[in-house]
Parts: sequence; structure tokens; C-alpha cells
Amino acid sequence: MLEVLHEHERTARHAWVLDEAVPVSFQQRVEPVVREGLAELADTNTRAELSALVSRPVRWAARLTCHGRDALAYAHARPLAAPDEHQPGPGERLVELRPAQMGAVRVFVSLAKELATAPADGLAERVRTASFSRTDNRWRLCLTEEQIVSVAYGLYLHRLTSSEAEANRFARDYGVTFRPSPATRAPVPVVIGQRTGSSVSDGV
Repeated sequence: MLEVLHEHERTARHAWVLDEAVPVSFQQRVEPVVREGLAELADTNTRAELSALVSRPVRWAARLTCHGRDALAYAHARPLAAPDEHQPGPGERLVELRPAQMGAVRVFVSLAKELATAPADGLAERVRTASFSRTDNRWRLCLTEEQIVSVAYGLYLHRLTSSEAEANRFARDYGVTFRPSPATRAPVPVVIGQRTGSSVSDGV
């Protein structure tokens, strides 16, 4: 409904969608979004002004509110793929993160400009377009090995400042974690066990 109203607004001469542009059935269907504050109906004074502008009686006029435009922008930004359609491409693996893990990774990618070790290329976009499975209570992302290692680093930072559980669980599920190098004491990625398809080298 917001999309249709917006399309009519784009061609409207006076920023309002007038009654002549849409059928009565559409006008009735706008009511729910008006009640949500996502659209507004012209009051008596506004309709009188519009009537004078178009030289005919205007009995109904509507337009999106700023909140409706925000909702439409958010809808356009959401990933189009359903959870079942998230399939890994060449060189990718399907990664499923618990909500607490995803929360930590979101903090990590939000700090990209402030970190010495920034998130891997493309990780922020994968996080933004991740889909959530209510059945499994998991966020689903298709990541390259480089991005998987980057997630492990983000969870390593989370472990240092908050909880170990998220990093430990990720290490068990995807076979990579960060540990201090015996030689330099700098954190490096370490492969845990033998994971099929893993190409992360042992950094120690």
C-alpha cells in the first residue's frame, strides 16, 4: 500500500494523491496505514486549497508521512531472499549465528573505521542482508573463508570484553578461533580440528 501511494505521489502535481487518481476501493484500503501514522488524509482546509488548485471539488486526498517514507525505505533495504533461498555460492559456506553472536558481529562491523583490524571486505553487507530463521532461532549468512575468519576475530574481541560463550560456540561450529601467537603474542587465527572445506591456515 505504501509503495502504490508513493508511486502516485511521484506523478501528483501538488504532493497529494487526489481522489481522481485512485479508485474508492484503494481509498478505503489506505485507512489502516493512516491509523498507523504512515499516511495522512487531507483535512477540510487542505482539500479546499487543493480544490482551488485543480478547479474541481476534492473530496479525498492522501500522502505518506515521514514515518511512512522511513518504513518504505526500510522495506527496500531488506534482503529479498527468504531464509531457504540463502544458499552459499562458490567459495562460500552457510553460517548460522545465534542472536547473541549476531549482536556481537554487528558491533564489530559498526566499528570498521575505528579498528586496526577491520572487518573483511563484504562482511558488513552480508550482516546487513542476513535472514533470520524463527524456527531455528538463527541468523543465516553465506560467507567466504576470509569473512568467517573475520567473524571469529569479532567474536574474539567480544570474548575479551564480555562473554566467551559466543566465540567458543563459533569455534566448535566453524573450526576457527583467535589465540595469541607464542612468538609475537599477537592474536592470530587458529584452525580447531579438521573441518571439511576449511582453508584457514594455522597462524601459530
